[in-house]
Amino acid sequence: MFHHLTRLGLLWFGFLPGALYSAVAWREVLKQPAEWYAGSEARSIAASIIQYQVPEGGWAKNTDMSAPPPGSYQTLSTNDRAPTIDNGATTTQLQFLARVATAANDETARAAFYRGFDYLIAAQYPNGGWPQFFPLRQAYYTHITYNDNAMADVLAVLRDTSQSKAPFAFVDAPRRAQAAAAVERAIACILRTQIKQDGKLTGWCAQHDENSFEPAWARNFEPPSTSGNESVGLVRFLMSVKQPTPEIIAAVEGAVAWFELVRVRGLRIDTTPGPEGQKDRRAVADPAATDLWARFYELGTNRPI
Repeated sequence: MFHHLTRLGLLWFGFLPGALYSAVAWREVLKQPAEWYAGSEARSIAASIIQYQVPEGGWAKNTDMSAPPPGSYQTLSTNDRAPTIDNGATTTQLQFLARVATAANDETARAAFYRGFDYLIAAQYPNGGWPQFFPLRQAYYTHITYNDNAMADVLAVLRDTSQSKAPFAFVDAPRRAQAAAAVERAIACILRTQIKQDGKLTGWCAQHDENSFEPAWARNFEPPSTSGNESVGLVRFLMSVKQPTPEIIAAVEGAVAWFELVRVRGLRIDTTPGPEGQKDRRAVADPAATDLWARFYELGTNRPI
């Protein structure tokens, strides 16, 4: 419930058959030294990632792509392999492929990156937001998705691409221009969806209706609310804008003032094994505890949900 605010098959690819399976865990693939991405292990992982890339250009979520897909992968339902920006999907693969394309000067990785980049551009709504899945899946998946920092992750890739930052300096000029335009549309969307309370700017919901821009339901435990988590990613992105407009400055200052207002004092979170081995998390009174922020706050009252 509470979060600390500061926590925020075989393709030809020029690698040896013996290097098919990586010693680097999937969760660590973006944390390696720059020179590692020119080596055989990184290129093997890149080959695996490309095998998971769907025709639309994106990637599915919650999948370890450090090794080639098993034969059963293609038998999964379309929904289980649907491309998305949720849980780091697509943006993780793009960052990895960009590192390999840069370090190894690899055309295959570069081409796969371009397909994924084009997917992100195609997935953006005209209003500047991104849905959780594209092509669209009905239900809450069509909402503008800030949840789990999905849109903030997309914007980090597009911002750095537009500015030719490493490892995206190889990207061609037309795509850099597309990235810059997409970021501008996204900023307008972020500013438009910021929640006002008593006339004051606060934070954002984890997801907003793509038509009304209002806070929206997702799963049963993700109600319309103000997010103490996703709002952090959006504020950090807005703070990265080099020449912020008065509207961007007001959005950041409003959100920071709201964070100050809703900080939770005097509680710590204890996590212990439950009777069946599951985690049992409880809020315990503790005057010496560090400050906390809730994941969700009730609209209008600012009560932690």
